[in-house]
Amino acid sequence: MYKNILLLIIVSFLFTACSSKSYSLEQRVKIMQKELKKNKNIQKVIYKTDSFDIFSLEYKTNKCNNLDVYIEGDGLSWIRTDKISSNPTPINPLAMKLFFKEKNKCSIYLARPCQYIFNNKCKKKYWTSHRFSSEIIKAYNEVLNKIAKNKSIEFTLIGYSGGATIASLVAIKRDDIKLLISIAGNLDTDFWTYTNSYTSLYGSLNPANYTKKLEHISQVHLIGKDDNIVSKEVFFSYYNKFKNKKNIDFMLLDGFTHSKKWLDNWNKILKNIKKNR
Repeated sequence: MYKNILLLIIVSFLFTACSSKSYSLEQRVKIMQKELKKNKNIQKVIYKTDSFDIFSLEYKTNKCNNLDVYIEGDGLSWIRTDKISSNPTPINPLAMKLFFKEKNKCSIYLARPCQYIFNNKCKKKYWTSHRFSSEIIKAYNEVLNKIAKNKSIEFTLIGYSGGATIASLVAIKRDDIKLLISIAGNLDTDFWTYTNSYTSLYGSLNPANYTKKLEHISQVHLIGKDDNIVSKEVFFSYYNKFKNKKNIDFMLLDGFTHSKKWLDNWNKILKNIKKNR
């Protein structure tokens, strides 16, 4: 048991793309502020839900019928192999950087609960064992409802890493999802923990358990061939659970790791996806 717990701690440490150098919360927030200064037409918005406050970035003049929604990865869950972070704001907010890279006024960025903003609901379990809990999924659905404001909007959900897990689970209960795009996504969390002998994410939902509800949703999954954090086998475990695979496409990308090469190639990849969808 203790071996399993230690392994989970180690992989969580890797999964959040931590380096041996620790970044203070102030330093991590400055990364976001620096990106924001370059983009004067983007504003910060806080979406309040029944549980969590969700930090967002969006264009000031945003009147769109189709909206790309970027959902961030798990962030800094652990600061050492034996210590949970007191705040999950990411060191490398890759989904945010992809949002800025796209420069699409019909797009929005959503952080994960307790990233960039804290409230009394922020317990450490929500960026560890319960990071994909029904409570969190409900909060994201509330946010999308607030964004839509009873208007006819179609969403393209773009989730990075654990953000792809969130995006998949959010899509289950909605009929306004035009496209689901995962980037290095952990889409079968049970397979991921079991095959690596990690303690299960016992407070979380697993997209691979909802394939019947997901099979009608158009999906494109982007997998780095050199990703040693969420390997291609995790995706194929998810994929093989679908009886009807006609709405699912995937791309195995040479030289891509869990965090490297995505940013430099993002606009080309996204353009190709949208052209063929």
